[in-house]
Amino acid sequence: MMNFEGLDPGLGEYAPGLHGGLEPGLDSSMDPRLDPALLQAVELDPDSLAVPVSESMHIVEGMYSELHSVAAEVGIPVTATHFDLQEELLWMGNHRGHASSFFGPTMGRYSSFQVHMTDDIRHIQSMDTGVLFLTKTNLKCLTRGGLIMFDYPMEEGADMHSLILTDNNTLLMGGLQNYVAELDLTTVQETQKFTVEVPGVAIMRQSNRFFFCGHTSGKVSLRDLRTFKMEHEFDAFSGSLSDFDVHGNLLAACGFSSRGLNGLSCDRFLMVYDLRMMRAITPLQVHVDPLFLRFIPTYTSRLAIISQTGQCQFCEPTGLANLADIFHVNTVGQLLMSFDVSSSKQALSFGDSGGCVHLWSSAPEVSFNSYSRETELALPCLVDSLPQLDWNHELMPLSLLPMPLTSTEPLLSDWPTSLITPSPRRAPLVDPEILRTMKTVGFIGYAPNPRTRPRNQVPYKIKDTELEYDSYNQVPESPIGRDEEPHLYMVPKKYRKVTIKYSKLGLEDFDFKHYNRTLFAGLEPHIPNAYCNCMIQVLYFLEPVRCLVQNHLCQKEFCLACELGFLFHMLDLSRGDPCQASNFLRAFRTIPEASALGLILADSDEQTGKARLGHLIQSWNRFILAQLHQETLEQEGPQAYRGASSSTLGSSGESVIGRLFGCEVENSSLCRCGKETVRSSLTLLFTMHYPEQRSLDKMIEEYDFAEILKKSICLEQSTQAWCDNCEKYQPTLQTRNIRCLPDVLVINCEVNSAKEAEFWKAQTEYAYNKALKKEASEPPKPKEPLPTEWCLEEELCSVEGLTFDTQAEDMRHVWIPLSLKMCISKTQGLEVSSLSEGEELTESEEAEGASVYDLVVTVSHIQHARTGGNLVAHIKVGETYHQRKEGVTHQQWYLFNDFLIEPIDKAESAHFDVNWKVPAVLYYVKRNYHAKYDLRIKNPIDASVLLTEASLARKQRKSHATFIPLMVSEMPQASDLVGLDAEFVTLNQEEAELRSDGTKSTIKPSQMSVARITCVRGQGPNEGVPFIDDYISTQEQVVDYLTQYSGIKPGDLDAKISSKHLTTLKSTYLKLRFLIDTGVRFVGHGLQKDFRVINLMVPKEQVFDTVYLFHMPRKRMISLRFLAWYFLDLNIQSETHDSIEDARTALQLYRKYSELSHNGGQEEFRKVLKALYEKGRKQDWKVPDIDSADGQGTAVFPSVMGL
Repeated sequence: MMNFEGLDPGLGEYAPGLHGGLEPGLDSSMDPRLDPALLQAVELDPDSLAVPVSESMHIVEGMYSELHSVAAEVGIPVTATHFDLQEELLWMGNHRGHASSFFGPTMGRYSSFQVHMTDDIRHIQSMDTGVLFLTKTNLKCLTRGGLIMFDYPMEEGADMHSLILTDNNTLLMGGLQNYVAELDLTTVQETQKFTVEVPGVAIMRQSNRFFFCGHTSGKVSLRDLRTFKMEHEFDAFSGSLSDFDVHGNLLAACGFSSRGLNGLSCDRFLMVYDLRMMRAITPLQVHVDPLFLRFIPTYTSRLAIISQTGQCQFCEPTGLANLADIFHVNTVGQLLMSFDVSSSKQALSFGDSGGCVHLWSSAPEVSFNSYSRETELALPCLVDSLPQLDWNHELMPLSLLPMPLTSTEPLLSDWPTSLITPSPRRAPLVDPEILRTMKTVGFIGYAPNPRTRPRNQVPYKIKDTELEYDSYNQVPESPIGRDEEPHLYMVPKKYRKVTIKYSKLGLEDFDFKHYNRTLFAGLEPHIPNAYCNCMIQVLYFLEPVRCLVQNHLCQKEFCLACELGFLFHMLDLSRGDPCQASNFLRAFRTIPEASALGLILADSDEQTGKARLGHLIQSWNRFILAQLHQETLEQEGPQAYRGASSSTLGSSGESVIGRLFGCEVENSSLCRCGKETVRSSLTLLFTMHYPEQRSLDKMIEEYDFAEILKKSICLEQSTQAWCDNCEKYQPTLQTRNIRCLPDVLVINCEVNSAKEAEFWKAQTEYAYNKALKKEASEPPKPKEPLPTEWCLEEELCSVEGLTFDTQAEDMRHVWIPLSLKMCISKTQGLEVSSLSEGEELTESEEAEGASVYDLVVTVSHIQHARTGGNLVAHIKVGETYHQRKEGVTHQQWYLFNDFLIEPIDKAESAHFDVNWKVPAVLYYVKRNYHAKYDLRIKNPIDASVLLTEASLARKQRKSHATFIPLMVSEMPQASDLVGLDAEFVTLNQEEAELRSDGTKSTIKPSQMSVARITCVRGQGPNEGVPFIDDYISTQEQVVDYLTQYSGIKPGDLDAKISSKHLTTLKSTYLKLRFLIDTGVRFVGHGLQKDFRVINLMVPKEQVFDTVYLFHMPRKRMISLRFLAWYFLDLNIQSETHDSIEDARTALQLYRKYSELSHNGGQEEFRKVLKALYEKGRKQDWKVPDIDSADGQGTAVFPSVMGL
């Protein structure tokens, strides 16, 4: 393996004058362990200590040869060597505690310093910021130039030998004592001690599964990465262990064996262990006495075995050692004391007992690391290279003359430290008023100047500026643990972010009932952009909106109103099971306006908490109302899908969204010249505007919520605007007045910074103090209990984390009223006032057109610094919803937190502690507003969706047709059988982590998309013939077509090149919805997952799933292929899956099940199942190879082309 022909024979021998310059007073007494013969005729070369390679030397690529040797300190053994992992440096430490570093392959001296006065350096480890040096009694971290960063002394009696970095800020240290210490490098404090059963941890290694500890007793223990508990132990050598290394699934060790009275002898057999089976494999015999060994994985998993005398042998760990693979390190009679391999595997370093460091390389231009950062080198001295200065020149600056400091007196330029310490001033934050009123055109924002600061000047108010920092949104982290974190103990558990724990069965064994004991449906949060789940629930529980979108149907492929209608239909059908908004969010991601408004979040933003959810949900609220208003207005005629029957809602020219949320406003602009411009517009919501606080020192004044709301609706503000009369931009006074009151008053709270949060907090304190005074002056009243008919258990009635003992306690952190009185008078304009509980309008107020608005929705942002928090909604669920679900006429407030739903007290709905619960959206509705709306739902999906439609694919031909559409005479009826199968592709791969015990934990499941849906006739003369075989076009990128399991190939879903019948997801979804609404019964295999990905809710009585028909309790599920082979003697899915074949087979299996259960009864069918499971165990659930001619079922069903 090695080439020695080109080497200079005298390369390793030191020349007589090599070590000249040693202090003449230095004698052999300086170290009792030093051989006096080493100091005879020793001189150090003053020019250089590096021994260069002779010009005649030839290094062969891939073969290691000596490149340089350097004498660091003559006669002082080198006890540790280490290749720097960040820079091109080689470190060495010697027996007297001195460390040196050498730069690059030329081994130029870089730095040299004393680490410890007496103890030897036993281990060196480089980091980003510095280098760690371990001695017997202390751990020291120094910069690469030698400056001390910290010095950590060990406990008394400690004898440290090895250390290992577990991550960037934590390390483990082991030695001859009976424990391993863990040290936090950030605080330089010992965090914990791990007791070891076998003392003497001399060597430590780490893999992605275990910590490996080599003991002086000859054993190697494998320990858990988290708990450090011993998992396995290998008794490698009977004497002692000298070295070991780990690579992949192999562990190799060398050591000493006991030889009776003769003591220990070096064992020439390396012990090799397979970490998969945790047992030893054939020992490897080598031809040298091994002291060090390392894996050097380049092209193969080579082992380098080093003896103390300088012999080095390369061999494969599972092969035979070859004598030709031995080379020798010329140590001039000294013994090797240390050894290291660079991270690039191109360089080896050896330290010997004579103080020399040898660098071996496999390439002339060696690099220690694959990607090293640039090393800072000392600047050369410039004193001798200064330019000649002309003393007689009048403009020559005298500061260019180097002036020696001849006295100890301070110079005038020596300023005191207090004046020269840099203290950079933080740039002040942008005024929240500017951000709130800013309008963006392209990438430029325009906003009126709030005039809170002088023009072109920044005040030097550093402390004030610090106070303006958004501190309420930055919850401090605790260095001790979660119990110390103020955010977590303030937030009740039901408000915290809920996550789904996935197992091997996916969601099947997750207990959703633990989080939701009502019959209302929650929404799953793991889908991208599911932050809007709470607002979807808000829209669902507004009865006119629910009826509107379920009556709406149009031909647009991506219509949010249609998708909301489909989703609300699922929420209606659900009996407490959670639903997914996947199809709605898929359409939402395609809307250009949503992307332009920044409403589409990347996965990284959702996981790292970068998104400002409070601001985001308010923007989403504004967007969805405008989008629904536009989509319902764009509808062509009363009903726009293939001549479907007309709808009672939306039949007029006016949008129901406009009638429900819309408010006609009059915007007036008055210029200084006196010209007034008035424009009318329709607004769907209002944004809160808070009084401007001129100074943070000034106390916040008390305001009533109704007063602030009135000023926000009838807004007055000054801004620059174009005046046609003046023909230039002029300061104008803009005012807004409303002409009518909306049925639903939507308010965006705009509590987006610390300033608004402090204002809100101050107002809640004022309201609470006022309630305390009022309660003190009145006799106590009995508290209204929480309705118990909606509490399945007693503990559900207690409001966790929020206790309301008295009427005043109900008002803690409450500012908004539960009811408002609003009126537009001809004299005073809009009047808004709070309404007490139980208070009604007088006859005169009703005559003036006053209306009462009740609070029905509050959406809150629950703060969390690391994850960004989550959004929850408090919704007052009306009587009609309770009537449909439970048959009870009742109203109740509920908390909706994704799939967690819980009844709450009405006081809690208006409770906002802005330290952790920040208001975002409020909905007030006019009392009895339902009366003016037709709340009937007429299903807009009719049989026309099953008629023949054109394919999106350009190359699809009729001769390639795989299905025959239903004729009018074949339209399905209730209880008809339909065979169904679906195939899917993967959009995003699953995210999982591997635990230390080897088990897999799913963090986020893979995101699937339906690619093909097939429905076959279940009865009649054409039984088994498909009437739907749609390939679903997708605009999202597919990462895996799963061809082996789905039969879908790249190009099948591309309209340009596909030869399949390609349709949109919406078109096929409508077909399935029509079949479900008709009442057909679906037969298939694994339909539960199919319907979940398609995003359909199907009543259980309409599903016959052959997975469960042929299943015994607490037994495994059986594949369709095995069932078809066992019961039908069919060989299906031999190469790939075909949905037509699978749907037909499921139909036949259902017929077989009906036959078996009808003829023999349940007892006979149970015997059949037992025989099935017994056969499966014998076959290992694998189908034997049979003649393919028997397994296609062609004689059972007629072919498509035959019809």
